Amino acid sequence: MQRAPTFFALTLLVWLAGTDLSRAFDWVPSDEEIKKYRQSWNPFSEGPLLIQSVDIHPQGQLSVRPFLFSQIAEGSYGNRLSFATDARSGPVHNYSVSPLVTVTYGLTDHVELGAATSVNSFWAKDTPSFNAGRGGPWTTDTGMGDFSLVLKYRPIVQDPDSERPSITLYQQIVLPTSRWTGTERPPGGFAPLGRLPATRFGELGFTEGVTFRKNFKPFRISGGVYYTYSAPGEDGGRSTYVGDIINTRLAFEHFLDDKKGLAYNVEIATLHTATWRADGHAINRGSLSGSTVIGVEPAIQFKLTDSIVGAVGVLFTVAGQNAPDAIYPNFAFQWYWNRGKDVIMR
Repeated sequence: MQRAPTFFALTLLVWLAGTDLSRAFDWVPSDEEIKKYRQSWNPFSEGPLLIQSVDIHPQGQLSVRPFLFSQIAEGSYGNRLSFATDARSGPVHNYSVSPLVTVTYGLTDHVELGAATSVNSFWAKDTPSFNAGRGGPWTTDTGMGDFSLVLKYRPIVQDPDSERPSITLYQQIVLPTSRWTGTERPPGGFAPLGRLPATRFGELGFTEGVTFRKNFKPFRISGGVYYTYSAPGEDGGRSTYVGDIINTRLAFEHFLDDKKGLAYNVEIATLHTATWRADGHAINRGSLSGSTVIGVEPAIQFKLTDSIVGAVGVLFTVAGQNAPDAIYPNFAFQWYWNRGKDVIMR
């Protein structure tokens, strides 16, 4: 398994950046390139809801982002990729709410550290009696979600005078705090589609990603690809292996008022469960034939103060395979702090 060593190698670079050896790792971008980017058009706003900012905080700047994500799922897709018009009612009717808080901090002008934790509540009915329209008991639980640590390194910053985008490397480790605290796994076993990256609930996971972002006044475009490996689990003394996960995101922002941070977004999210694992083990849990879900979210973002921004949107699935057909209302606020200085848009 190669995911954890990469994560900790980047952690080592962060430590070195705070020592006298930092110059050896201050490869790119240059201070001049960062200054040029920060003086270019980039309205202060929330940005996309379904992808964390590709560009990173300047050194010493921090943001706190409460994010409320909900799910209403009353249908499902069959064992072939199909559109929402072909989704069937049931067999699981699932409703969930997941408050999430993310804190991010600029360790250097090239590296950002983040941490996220959540609470998850769900209500589900999947009995034959309920699906036949005769009612039935609910399955419900509320408890702590999983805890994530994120490290981002930006080797390339976008150039406002050329086509060059920002490129950022994304590393995440998910700790199964939901399982450690006894929270019940929701139906399907996934954190919701809009959670980035979507991972298996209650499992130790390692994610690597590559993201990009480019500003073209009055538009911003960003996206990313993320690969998640889940460590082997255990059930009744037997080792369990689930398929690896591939997430993709693509977001388009169109600004209507720069000063008010007012823009509309169109965001695309996909989640694919593979039929393989990076460690070569055959999978014996989860969807053995894989699963796919594709969602689209329209959203509106806005600025409340010179340090607080927000956004609201609704994600809905448009196609899928072995996955729920659902809608996901969600909203987020983000508070910026920069040690008494004016905050800088990432």
